[in-house]
Amino acid sequence: MKIHKEGISIVVILFFVLIGINLVVYYLVGSNTFYNWITVILTILLYGFVGFFFRNPRRKIIVDENKIFAPADGEIVAIEQTNESEYFKDQRILVSIFMSVWNIHINWFPIGGIIKYFKYHPGKYYVARLPKSSTENERTSVVIEDDKKRQILVRQIAGIVARRIISYAHKDLKVKQNAEMGFIRFGSRLDVFLPLNAKIKVNLGDKTQGSQTVIAEFNES
Repeated sequence: MKIHKEGISIVVILFFVLIGINLVVYYLVGSNTFYNWITVILTILLYGFVGFFFRNPRRKIIVDENKIFAPADGEIVAIEQTNESEYFKDQRILVSIFMSVWNIHINWFPIGGIIKYFKYHPGKYYVARLPKSSTENERTSVVIEDDKKRQILVRQIAGIVARRIISYAHKDLKVKQNAEMGFIRFGSRLDVFLPLNAKIKVNLGDKTQGSQTVIAEFNES
């Protein structure tokens, strides 16, 4: 299993920390196999979970300028018309994807183009499923404009467990569709704000696969 670059240092440091914990327990309890085995099992499980969390799967890069792809693995928890007040300042269709700790936490660009706007917002850490997390939690906002001047906004949102949002975006950067956009550590949410005439291709409760699932299509009419 390949580990994502954002997790390599954590996995390496954790390995030595857990080895140290096992040595300390062995030193304190001696040859008491019960406590030694409990420690070994718990540390292996923890190490396995962290490695699993930072897994980096191989995925085929799909490019289709009329399609908008899911920026993350997870579950569709909202599809609604809402007012986007940060950048567009008008009505948009919001599609929200919730990522649990079991999901891959890499984020991908839903469309290709030029980043017209990027902003990091410090904030709180409400449960990412709650609607208020979109405007009150720690987050980044990225607006991408494609070659046809169509724009969408993607918002990375930290959750109650997540404590670090990593974004590879910056203003005026040219990005490819389904290239990596960033990473969020330990549970979070992605909001995608689409034009009102976009054709939504997912339903509430659907599971998404980042860079593979089509969540909407641009309407050319």
